[in-house]
Amino acid sequence: MASEFDPRIAVWVKSTHSGPDGGECVEWAPSYASVHGVVPVRDSKRSDGPVLMVSAAAFTGLVTIARGPICR
Repeated sequence: MASEFDPRIAVWVKSTHSGPDGGECVEWAPSYASVHGVVPVRDSKRSDGPVLMVSAAAFTGLVTIARGPICR
């Protein structure tokens, strides 16, 4: 069972596809994901906003879609 996730102390990593201008930015917490197998994802513009917790498989699917031709 995963421990209680605290987004205030998590180490967040911004997507490499996010621009420096604060546009559409997504962050994830890989250190938590590697230990618990659940990937926290959030909007970097709303660091105090909600966190989506997805399985590693679901996160892989999201990354695959983001890298695909539809989102470019």
